[in-house]
Amino acid sequence: MYTKVVLLTGNELRHEFFRKYISSDPDINVLNSYCESEKGNLTEIVRSEAKNNFRLRHLEVRQQTESDFFGLFCNKIKDNSNPIFIAKGEINESILVDKICELNPDLIISYGCSIIKSNLLQVFHRRFINIHLGLSPYYRGSGTNFWPFVNKEVQCIGTTFMHIDSGVDTGEIIHQIRADIHYNDNIHQIGNRLIKNSFEVCIKIIKNFNKLQTMPGIEFNKNDERYYRKKDFTENALKEAYQNIDEKLIENYLEQKDFFDNKYPIISNSYFKSQII
Repeated sequence: MYTKVVLLTGNELRHEFFRKYISSDPDINVLNSYCESEKGNLTEIVRSEAKNNFRLRHLEVRQQTESDFFGLFCNKIKDNSNPIFIAKGEINESILVDKICELNPDLIISYGCSIIKSNLLQVFHRRFINIHLGLSPYYRGSGTNFWPFVNKEVQCIGTTFMHIDSGVDTGEIIHQIRADIHYNDNIHQIGNRLIKNSFEVCIKIIKNFNKLQTMPGIEFNKNDERYYRKKDFTENALKEAYQNIDEKLIENYLEQKDFFDNKYPIISNSYFKSQII
């Protein structure tokens, strides 16, 4: 039996991979994918600024490594995602909200779209999943898998699957995964591998949604919570991240992985404890 879903996403290559990968599963029927314009994305913002050479080069390398990871799949796979391309923020306009309600999907999945401010939050309460690239509540906002490189907390690189609410990355957590990190990895390799692994998990969550358990929240020290905005992504912050990597940040983490991971516990849905996910 098909699970009917609507996807809310962006229009960069990783978002294209998301919608095409999810819709390639024979048990998932993607009714529509609403893909927001790239206007106002981080690359565009950095390119418009005067002093941006290091950040712009970093983002251009990210674009190239995304092509290396996802390009062949996106170019060859049949697109079953029924994409509809929309302007940034248009996802909250009443005409699209009404259309999604008429489609009446079993689930809505958001990844990389604008903050949802419409009554979709109420109509699809507990049937609306947000894929947050970052480990909430430790890292919220923008660039949440970049800042752990700056703060020397790579154990906090991961993905949170949550019931969406009106806050920013504050919904009830369904399941979390940490990044799969290896010696000699760079920022982009870790990020793209995590994206790929996250979408594999996302398919399992969609197909087993009614079997998932309600999970208790994470008890954490409020001092461990970080919140970042796009404007925080400065030349100095990026240089600090690369300096930390040069100073063996990843090697130090891998050599004491259990110790560092235990400092920041994550939620693993109990349904998956006996599953291979």
